[in-house]
Amino acid sequence: MVRGAGLERADLQQTAVARGRDPDACDGAMDLATLMTLFSPAFPTGGFAYSHGLEAAVREGRVADAGAVRGWVEVLLARGSGWNDLVLMAQAHRAAADGDKEALAGLAELATALSGSAERRRETLTLGAAFLAAARPWIRAEGAGWPLSGEGAEMPLPVVAGAVACHAGLPLAGSLVAYAHNLSASLVSAAVRLVPLGQSEWVTVLRDLSPAVVANARRAAGSALDELGSAALVSDIAAMRHETLSTRLFRS
Repeated sequence: MVRGAGLERADLQQTAVARGRDPDACDGAMDLATLMTLFSPAFPTGGFAYSHGLEAAVREGRVADAGAVRGWVEVLLARGSGWNDLVLMAQAHRAAADGDKEALAGLAELATALSGSAERRRETLTLGAAFLAAARPWIRAEGAGWPLSGEGAEMPLPVVAGAVACHAGLPLAGSLVAYAHNLSASLVSAAVRLVPLGQSEWVTVLRDLSPAVVANARRAAGSALDELGSAALVSDIAAMRHETLSTRLFRS
């Protein structure tokens, strides 16, 4: 069974003690430091190589300035692939809290099926594998409650991120905000090279995206699996068209 409310604070403190951490740090600084590391652009997943279809949209003239970049990312977070990722991550966090390996395997299959195009499928699986490999220091011992199993199994990024965040004793709400911010920052970083955007422009776009990041993360924290769904067809089609571009900077 997947718990609707996720881990309670007492559960997180017990997890922290089991991981050899100061339980009082769960209320702020330690969690923040861990989230900033796991979801930093510097975390070695190779996310900088993917534009999630944005490159094709820029090439077609659909995204040509800072305002369009902001709107593009907001749509993804609210009703596109970004929203689906947040829902899947929330469900993975809850399933990991229950040690439900079967539920996690089902979520991995579902996340892969929702990819929408060959490049997005490769993107989420490649980044998921890289995130899992880089997060080993936080996993410590897979036999001690680590919920993911299956050597060589395909693990999409949101499922891996949710399971790792739970295993590290990180709260669901903060983990979702960090994931959404990382996705937004990655796309804006791609736009810097593609549109292009100036330094002050991309910083302003990131600032202006903060309300959407927080609002959609908060919405996903209370979401159910049947709230999955995408209404960002232009983005999905751009991701498909990217596969046939003759020259390109990004892998998706």
